Amino acid sequence: MKQKSIIGVNEKVPLSMLLPLSLQHTFAMFGASVLVPIIFNVNPGIVLLMNGIGTLLFILITKGKAPAYLGSSFAFLGVGQIILNTMGYRYALGAFVTTGFLGCILAYIIYKFKTKWIDIVLPPAAMGAVVSLIGLELAQTTVKGGKIGANILTETCSREDVVVFLVTISVAILGSVVFRKFLATIPILIAIITGYIVAFSLGMVDFSPVVNSKLFTIPNFQLPIFDLKASLIMLPALLVITAEHISHQVVTSNIVQRDLLKDPGLHRSIFADNFSTMLSGLVGGVPTTTYGENIGVMAVTKVYSVYVIAGAAVISICMAFIGPLSMFIQTIPGDVIGAVTFLLYGMIGSSGIRLLVDKKVDYSQSQNLILTSVVFITGLSGVSIGFFGIKLQGMVLASVVAVVISLIFHFLNKFGLSNNN
Repeated sequence: MKQKSIIGVNEKVPLSMLLPLSLQHTFAMFGASVLVPIIFNVNPGIVLLMNGIGTLLFILITKGKAPAYLGSSFAFLGVGQIILNTMGYRYALGAFVTTGFLGCILAYIIYKFKTKWIDIVLPPAAMGAVVSLIGLELAQTTVKGGKIGANILTETCSREDVVVFLVTISVAILGSVVFRKFLATIPILIAIITGYIVAFSLGMVDFSPVVNSKLFTIPNFQLPIFDLKASLIMLPALLVITAEHISHQVVTSNIVQRDLLKDPGLHRSIFADNFSTMLSGLVGGVPTTTYGENIGVMAVTKVYSVYVIAGAAVISICMAFIGPLSMFIQTIPGDVIGAVTFLLYGMIGSSGIRLLVDKKVDYSQSQNLILTSVVFITGLSGVSIGFFGIKLQGMVLASVVAVVISLIFHFLNKFGLSNNN
């Protein structure tokens, strides 16, 4: 391979390359994906299993044309915890299944009416800003501690935290620029390994969970309980995940230079996403969604192969049954994961700006200027709106605002009431 050569969506890679490339995606998604079941007080094993199965199904349903990893969705946390606290987790599972089923129906509606409506409800001036917000609104999570963030902005920040963070992100940045041949495709993996070694040398890694874990484990399966009230509480989440999914597909389309909304089609990807959520809820897992972390990996490495994504899915399934493997990855310090996601989320933000440039958005038109400006401010200001037990803020609220304003502008233009006419 030449420096920074592209590995295409349908391009196969030899096994010697497949394993490290797949591990790179596994490391990128792991921290965030296991955090959701931990918040729900659920064993991560079932989630890792269903994430892997969901990803393989996504690749199959989209005919191997849309590279995406399905990880645990954060969009359901608010309403999920309300149901969990008042009814129990099995009732939340029933609501997950119902929401996924309705999402599959939505996919059929999109199949019938195609995707031209997207340019009306989310024109490029709005879509570019929304796409940027996917990465920009997550920026603070990378430095606020925990499993997916470095301790840079916490009161417990130490010199060791700073050293691990700086070493990891430096290797990721420099590696993306100077590595050649095969190393140019795995700068994120090399950065994680380097950061892990530094953290270990500084005494920041605890191996006891690996030593004490069972060799083989069985995921904790649970059956859902269906309840109309729980399903209604969960219903607004469908809007959230739909906006998120469309934005992720637009980002990925820009990265791989294919219009995934047309081929394999938005209806296929939305169906696959929601079918995975429905299947996960049926056996005790949490809802799934396409993952920004893995989109960022593709943007940095220019490796788009669905075979690599499938490899990461197989690794995730293995982790659900092999205790030491799962525990080992959980020993990676948040400073390492935070440093990597610091770069990956930034790449997603840049993809939104790239969309604005590629679409040649004319900011001499007041409508375009207002759309982009209001969407950015709504997403980054911290303002939130709550209804039916769900709180809209950040990228999700910005998406809703973008749709409302876009529709208003559309009808003003249609009836000749806009000064753009």
